[in-house]
Amino acid sequence: MKENVSGCPVEEAMSLVGGRWRMLIAHFLLDGPKRFNQLRRDIPNISQRMLTLELRALEETGMVLRTVYPEVPVRVEYALTGDGERLKPLLEMLHTFGRWLKARPPREESEQGAESDDAARKGMTTIRIQKMTKGTAKNMAKKTAK
Repeated sequence: MKENVSGCPVEEAMSLVGGRWRMLIAHFLLDGPKRFNQLRRDIPNISQRMLTLELRALEETGMVLRTVYPEVPVRVEYALTGDGERLKPLLEMLHTFGRWLKARPPREESEQGAESDDAARKGMTTIRIQKMTKGTAKNMAKKTAK
């Protein structure tokens, strides 16, 4: 895990749970132990390599327990540890926030219109600068030609 440079507890927590997949993996492990392919089915957009890396990272930090059963074929299960279970309130909050984000109404046109006006002004500024640069280049060429 990366070193906490600011000393802030939020940075410490984000180094553990940050990234796109870790909280999602923990969310699915709240239901109980799962095998690797069960997690792949739960999170279809994650690659096999990324799931492996994220599970290793969570295991390294003590959030996930990897259990290998001596069977043929070998069965491996992943489960949240006691420390991993402490993520439950945070996961529930993220779940609630995600539902709110999905349900919120689209932004009003007046808000979008103001952003479009800003973008248009920025575009005009860019065009003016390009024209000024071209004009300056022509003037410089005339001066050096004399």
